[in-house]
Formats: sequence, C-alpha cells, structure tokens
Amino acid sequence: MSTRLLLVADTHLPKRAKDLPAEVWSEVDRADVVVHAGDWVDLSTLERLSERSRSLLGCWGNNDGQDLRDRLPEVGRAEIDGVRVAVVHETGAATGRERRAEAAFRSTDLLVFGHSHIPWDTTAPGGLRLLNPGSPTDRRRQPHRTFMTLVLDDGRIAEVELHRLG
Repeated sequence: MSTRLLLVADTHLPKRAKDLPAEVWSEVDRADVVVHAGDWVDLSTLERLSERSRSLLGCWGNNDGQDLRDRLPEVGRAEIDGVRVAVVHETGAATGRERRAEAAFRSTDLLVFGHSHIPWDTTAPGGLRLLNPGSPTDRRRQPHRTFMTLVLDDGRIAEVELHRLG
C-alpha cells in the first residue's frame, strides 16, 4: 500500500496571495494526506483545506494568530503508512539543523517544517528525513515558489518531488 502526501508551508493567505495556486489545489485532490507546516495566516485557509483534503496534518506558525493556535498544535504528529511523521513550523538555523532535529524528534522518521520559505531535503545521521516544501505563494529570495509531494510505501519514504511554480 502507498500513501501520497502533499507538503505545503508558509501560505500567508491573503497577504502573499489571494488563494493557493491551482497546481496546489490539484495536488490536494490527489493527496491522501495534506501536511501544512504553519504560517497559514488566515483561518479560512485551514477551513478550506480541512474540507477539501482527505486528511490534514498541520501546526501553527509564528505569523498565525490565536484563532489558528486554538485549532492547531505547535507540533503535529501522526503515523502514516508506518512512517512516524511530525510537522513543526520552525527548526532554527540551517547550521546544525539535523543534529537539533534528531535530538528533539527522537521517535520520528519524517520531519516536515517551514518558516524559511527555502526548500530543504536532508537526512540526519540517525535516519530522520527533514523536508521543507518552501512556499507556494511567497518565493522570498528563492527563484521559484514551491511545494512538495511524496509517497510513503510500507513504512518507508519512497519518492519525494519538489514542484516549482511560476
């Protein structure tokens, strides 16, 4: 059995865009699980993703107000297709990230994070996979707006793809 995940973060709606790009909504419809790593900014994005996705795992970010913090955890966790997944908004500086993440998320196979708007894909020495999908609405200093998809298959991360927009 395989499970398709859509990873997004830092949507910043409606400040950075009026809506998620059509490509992201298309992936929402294809995904078994949508993972959002915070900085939603508006409650309606959470509500729309909750209604449209089969399953949603998320957390709040530093730009999210009390309305979102009341509905979302600081760290979201789930076991999906045998993979222990955690989602958090911020992991600190890039230097030493893998070591810090491994210490903080000991019982985790996959850590999804956001905040920087910079795509990231590394594996810590102990095997923890760290993924940041970037932002589908605000490229900041990056050449493209981005999101990720991945496939979990029988307890392992089988495919990870970074999607570039615009």
